[in-house]
Amino acid sequence: MNTMATVLLSALPLAAGWAVHVWRLRGCLNTARCDPLTGLRTRDGFTRRATVLLKDPRAVVVLADVDKFKDINDAHGHAAGDALLKATADRLAQHVGCSGVVGRLGGDEFAAVLVDDHGTAGDMLAVLHGVLARPVDDQDPALHTTVSLGWVRAADFPSDDLSGLLRRADEAMYAAKQARAGTRRAGLGWLFATVTGRRAGRTGARQDSPVVGVVA
Repeated sequence: MNTMATVLLSALPLAAGWAVHVWRLRGCLNTARCDPLTGLRTRDGFTRRATVLLKDPRAVVVLADVDKFKDINDAHGHAAGDALLKATADRLAQHVGCSGVVGRLGGDEFAAVLVDDHGTAGDMLAVLHGVLARPVDDQDPALHTTVSLGWVRAADFPSDDLSGLLRRADEAMYAAKQARAGTRRAGLGWLFATVTGRRAGRTGARQDSPVVGVVA
């Protein structure tokens, strides 16, 4: 056996071991990017896919937050709360489809990026709002709640990155929650009102919150 063949044969175990190591690392990374409760992408996995989708000018960024989630946990227990989160995640994923992406950012807050092929995002999200409000029937008693949605077209704010668009969608979502409007769009218009009672962790109250269009 010549020297080259001997070197190649001796390197095979090392190469095989390295391939297995890489495969395991990829598995661990994919697991880390998947929320164990809902099966959705975590913030990191969502950010990676969403950033790619935002290259399409038809992209729409959506934030969803379960209303009065703490009350449900307190009244029915954490198992019921988990069932509600799973149902919300499944409904979001089914509605957004394979062309978009949905992630769980933490707690009862979800984010999505979808491509609005027909310019009907407002109508589509109004339908989604109704879907998300359906009771979770496999719970006894059935759980009833609503989910507030805030959304923004990426094309309306071409200088914003994902973080900026999420912030705008978040402000619109919270405005919808405060007004119990269901769905609110962050757009090019201006709502000259201070959004009061902002959630802990949000800095300041803006008087120039860019919010237009409400779908009940």
